[in-house]
Amino acid sequence: MKLHMRDLTKAYHEHPVLNVAEATLGMHGLEGLIGPNGAGKSTLMGLLTRRIAATTGTVELEDGDARHPLNPIRSHQVANLGLVKTNQRIQGFESLTIRDNLRLAATAHANETYRGVLDQNQTNDAIEAEIDDYLSQFTFADPDGFAKSGGEKKLLDILRCLIFKPRMLLMDEPTAGLPDDVTAKVMDMVRAKVKSGEMTVVIVEHDLELIWNYCAYVHFLSEGEILFHGTPDDVKNNRVVAEKYMGV
Repeated sequence: MKLHMRDLTKAYHEHPVLNVAEATLGMHGLEGLIGPNGAGKSTLMGLLTRRIAATTGTVELEDGDARHPLNPIRSHQVANLGLVKTNQRIQGFESLTIRDNLRLAATAHANETYRGVLDQNQTNDAIEAEIDDYLSQFTFADPDGFAKSGGEKKLLDILRCLIFKPRMLLMDEPTAGLPDDVTAKVMDMVRAKVKSGEMTVVIVEHDLELIWNYCAYVHFLSEGEILFHGTPDDVKNNRVVAEKYMGV
């Protein structure tokens, strides 16, 4: 799955914050999007998932031979097409247990109600086995209870996105608040899913070592524009990136 942008802009009160003439995300399996604070990364993520309306331009989702213009549709419809984003800030259904959060993410859209999720007639053995598998790989203080710490809520958010089985996943600062060993386990799992062809992934992250170690291709965004993209080595050695982001 790929995302195509053309003449994509966003302005607030006539003040431009993003201007992407033309770009494609998702051509290289696992990609990174980096840039300084205020570069427009979060704005771009909001535009791609239709949480924010563009001022001008188009976003198109390519899935095999099918192309879906995203401008006319809402964010939940974008998710139903297979494009999902993790939350930069911790969010969740705090009235639901960890397991019920995962059940909700795995439930077919038509049954996506509290009653539908908890109804035993709607519970699928395969879903339960998948939930058990995730919870066996990642440690929660009480996997049958509620996510309590910031790290647990962050991890739960990522697992909810994975169990939804997106075709394309945008990960917005996924490692913030996670211990190093959990970060490595999450990223190894994501890389394996990309390698198997389950999904394409774009990571927005300030942890450059993570970007260099896991991403096959990197886009550099600064002052609202994608100024450069290439392999991690290309980006690390680019003079513009060094000056604007690394302070070299």
